[in-house]
Amino acid sequence: IRALISYYGGPNYKLLEQEIQKTFSNWPTLNESFSNGRPVTLEDCGVALDQVREAYQILMELPVNIRANIIRAMMRSVESILKRPGRMLKRKEDIKFLMIILESQYHHQIVQRVFGLLSNLSNELHHFLVNWFARHSTDIFRKRVELVNLFISFRLSKQPMATVPGGPLAYESDWQINSAARVMALFFAANKQKKKIQISEFYNTRVDYISLIDDFNTWEQRSGKFTFCQYPFLVSMGGKTTIMEYDAKRQMETKAKEAILSFLFQKRAATPHLILKVRRDYLIEDSLSQISENEMELKKSLRIEFVGEVGVDGGGLRKEWFLLLVRHLFDPQFDSRLCWFNPASFESSDQFYLVGVVIGLAIYNSTILDVHFPLACYKKLLNVPVGLEDLKEFRPAFARGLEQLLTFEGDVESTFCRDFVGEYEVFDEIKRVPLKTNGQNIPVTNANRKEYVEKYVNFILNDSVAKQFDPFRRGFNHVCSGNALSLFQPEEIELLVRGSAEPLEIEQLRSVTIYEGFREDEATIIHFWAIFKAMDPMTQRKLLTFVTGTDRIPATGCANLSFKISYYGEDSERFPIAHTCFNQLFLYRYRTKRKLEEKLLRAITESEGFWLK
Repeated sequence: IRALISYYGGPNYKLLEQEIQKTFSNWPTLNESFSNGRPVTLEDCGVALDQVREAYQILMELPVNIRANIIRAMMRSVESILKRPGRMLKRKEDIKFLMIILESQYHHQIVQRVFGLLSNLSNELHHFLVNWFARHSTDIFRKRVELVNLFISFRLSKQPMATVPGGPLAYESDWQINSAARVMALFFAANKQKKKIQISEFYNTRVDYISLIDDFNTWEQRSGKFTFCQYPFLVSMGGKTTIMEYDAKRQMETKAKEAILSFLFQKRAATPHLILKVRRDYLIEDSLSQISENEMELKKSLRIEFVGEVGVDGGGLRKEWFLLLVRHLFDPQFDSRLCWFNPASFESSDQFYLVGVVIGLAIYNSTILDVHFPLACYKKLLNVPVGLEDLKEFRPAFARGLEQLLTFEGDVESTFCRDFVGEYEVFDEIKRVPLKTNGQNIPVTNANRKEYVEKYVNFILNDSVAKQFDPFRRGFNHVCSGNALSLFQPEEIELLVRGSAEPLEIEQLRSVTIYEGFREDEATIIHFWAIFKAMDPMTQRKLLTFVTGTDRIPATGCANLSFKISYYGEDSERFPIAHTCFNQLFLYRYRTKRKLEEKLLRAITESEGFWLK
């Protein structure tokens, strides 16, 4: 293009305009114009994308009056070949021009036709596109995802709002939204292959304003109509949580109706709630036995009664039960402070079943747990393959050792002296398990080291813990078997269980806080928020743990966290206290800000755990 400008430059750019129009009117010519000279493969799209971007930039830097005509001519040509490519796009070489056009300055008509062509390519060509997209820089990749989301938002803004609940979805016949969603699926697959951006960057906030419940119900019917639940990466955590709560409530109501009908027609005592009566001194035993006795009732709304104590469970006792169970059941291992299944465990399968049920019940009853499982656990629950990258999270030193073995340039056999055997510790003794038939007699060499690493990783993450993980998964699935769960990615399930580690939005938390005995504008409350805001992030997390029992916030943010500050008396030398079961902080009306700060800091840094009788 620089050569054309130089050659045809001067007072008349008409010839330049004609040259560009001719090039962009024929996709084989366009492909050849920006070829990088290499064959088209999964790793290389055959297009010099840097030159494409530079060419577009040169055109954008032309004088305004000239640029407008040239860009208009180029857009007309591009739209023409997108409308009528001339023949079916079947070969990987055929679609190079689509990669070129995707780099252009975007116009709605161009974008919709590009998305239409991309979405209707064969699965084989989609495989190539996913690999090419995965090789974009993070910045370019993010811009492409933003483009698709902007287009979807634009199309949704043109749709009439649904007026009849359960009626036809306004967007279900919009081929442009359907095409854009399919294209986004390609970018999402590319991001899974090589992570470029966070899952949250795929969320389309405009989708949260449609009737997600109607969308979910249509999707469940498998009618073949377009729904956003087919492309759940477009639905935010808030939207998915809304669907899950609806699904959970629906199943709870079904169980409640069954209980009432059972009472009316069979004269059999029943309750619409699952009520667990447990003794504090026998928490695990009582919980396990009653869950086993009520397996078919786990989808009822959960209520807890502590034997010998007066109290009605309005949610606080349930949360306390979860918190106490987690403390009894989970013991973080490794330097990473994460929990994993012990292959040498002597606990019964019922114990692991109980853990799975507890995780499922927490999700089902919208309760955050202070559970430190690695992402691999949630991947396995959703049947997503796990590998070396997952092992790095909770056994980083061991994973690094395997990576070093893979990249070692010397003689592996004589240096590492390993055979095809996996190891784990049982009461200070090392147990050796062959990774393949006769593995103890097969040395690890340069030729077979990749197989060895794959088998060892599979041994740690799958085979060695199958006896523990299988009942755990069975317990989880027994509670969380609704269709709503399949909308989530493993990372999102982890967020549901543990909550978010995102920085605290103090002002957002302040806006949803409820006061009891205090006015929002009085000195003690003003001082409290000033102190909270001035704390370093770690101390803020400690305060959050002191009040709520966990340093995490709901996956949907602080705005959905219940937080209450209650009056406990006039100025005192006593420390603030908290009822973690209700996310409730009790403050005295301390005389000065300094005194409030001192008492609060000592309370959150020098106290630990529950002090229950």
